[in-house]
Amino acid sequence: MNDLNIRRRRLLLGASAGAAGLLLPQAGRAAESAYPERPITFICPWPAGGTADQSMRAICQVAGQVLKQSIAVDNRAGAAGMIGAKAIATARPDGYTIGQIPISVTRFSQLGSLQADPRKDFTYIARTSGQTFGIAVLPDSKFRTLKDMVAYARANPGKVTYAHAGVGGATHVGMEEFALAAGIQLNAIAYKGGSAALNDTLGGQVDMLADSSSWAPHVEAGKLRLLATWGEQRTPRFKDTPTLKELGFNVVVDAPNGVGAPAGLPTDVEKKLRDAFRVAVNSDEFRNVAAKIDAPVMYLDGPEYKRYVASVYDRETHLIQRLKLRELLEKG
Repeated sequence: MNDLNIRRRRLLLGASAGAAGLLLPQAGRAAESAYPERPITFICPWPAGGTADQSMRAICQVAGQVLKQSIAVDNRAGAAGMIGAKAIATARPDGYTIGQIPISVTRFSQLGSLQADPRKDFTYIARTSGQTFGIAVLPDSKFRTLKDMVAYARANPGKVTYAHAGVGGATHVGMEEFALAAGIQLNAIAYKGGSAALNDTLGGQVDMLADSSSWAPHVEAGKLRLLATWGEQRTPRFKDTPTLKELGFNVVVDAPNGVGAPAGLPTDVEKKLRDAFRVAVNSDEFRNVAAKIDAPVMYLDGPEYKRYVASVYDRETHLIQRLKLRELLEKG
């Protein structure tokens, strides 16, 4: 081969290599932009038809439109939301299994009910909305106000009963934190879910109900009376009912939930999900459903949400010790 042919061959090889080099980044970008190529599974850790299920279906519908792919809700209820949370933490981190993460993962992971560390075993996508908790009694209850109940409970330690949705859950912990602040001792009656607790309250089996807004339609129908709500501010739907904080008890419980995925999610997939759920949380569709179930919108983007979870984890560590929650769980 003469020198001219050798030079020509080198030029051709160089051009080919350069073209390949240009194509490789484009191929990489094409691979990145392909997600999602198939339907996404969204694990809801609560029963179908409940308030959490309703809000998550609304948010998934909008997020799916943004992602141009369907998001199918898979209800994995049980263990105060921890069955679903565990399923999310142990799923393949490819963006095709995501779900709702209850903030109670910060407590149950420390109590042993969740074999996952919320500080490192999840990718946080968005904090969505909180809950409106309250204390309700029957219309003919001797407790006309929360002040009446506190006075009676101080004079009769352990005699006032309240129904809640499960040991260690937000309603149980919130009531015990309130009792500690009020200097009273209450008799907590645990149920397997809020609906059973509500039914026994309506049936007069217990003195009070501590729950999220399952009581709302019954309060509006005059079948229950709301003594207090637990948020930072009064809820618009029940603006005449004071908060615990207004009544002198420095207790705020709003238990915001969020959307997350397993740890190790690819950066580009995480960004697409964060962008989609940012749009979904701020959509009219989601906000309308949230308003109907008294769920205040409390949006945070993924990184902020992760920092929030870490701060709640630290706060729960102290709360577990102060309320002796491990001992309460052992007693059932």
